Amino acid sequence: MLDLRILTQTIGDLDEEKVIDLLDDFIADNPSELEVREAVTACQNGMALVGSLFEKGEYFVADLIFAGELLTEAVNRLKPILSESETMVSGTIVLGTVYGDLHDIGKNIFKIMSEAAGFKVVDLGIDVDPEYFVKKVQECQPEIIGMSGVLTMSIDTMKSTITALRAAGVTAKIIVGGHPVTPEIGQLIGADGYTANAAEGVKICQQWMAGDQRWGLNELVG
Repeated sequence: MLDLRILTQTIGDLDEEKVIDLLDDFIADNPSELEVREAVTACQNGMALVGSLFEKGEYFVADLIFAGELLTEAVNRLKPILSESETMVSGTIVLGTVYGDLHDIGKNIFKIMSEAAGFKVVDLGIDVDPEYFVKKVQECQPEIIGMSGVLTMSIDTMKSTITALRAAGVTAKIIVGGHPVTPEIGQLIGADGYTANAAEGVKICQQWMAGDQRWGLNELVG
């Protein structure tokens, strides 16, 4: 019998060899779909531990990237056991670095952590103009839109992109992040949420998907 707490902690410890051993033994016991779903949740909880340790300064960017790869490997081992009708997607996020900005490290870490948490992420890349954001959002119909930017000029581009999205009738939640962004700026440009780091951003998206609307800028700014 797989101890889900041990699996979660082992993911949090980034112990790849032990994670794979635990999952291989688990799979060999022919688990039910319910047990597999519980194992996937335990893996995702392990990623939450990694995020917490990153926030505390005990883990670094390289650890986050490795954790995302480890989570992907773990979940891919479990997926074949689930029926084709079984969904493991928490929601869809369309993500991109806004027009005029070529930075993508923060965006990429957020993508990795979001996917590990069960989200489907449509990554538009860098230097994404407002019109393309609108086009892809209309195609994908995501629940959440993520915008990243490091340059000060990115704030104006975020604002124009949000304006274009709302003018097109898009009602998805919008979360923004990057070095120049603050909660006050996020509220000013019309975003629904702001994040200082990837782990925090994923938590906000999870709360939104759970129906908790308190995780927004009105509560942060007051």
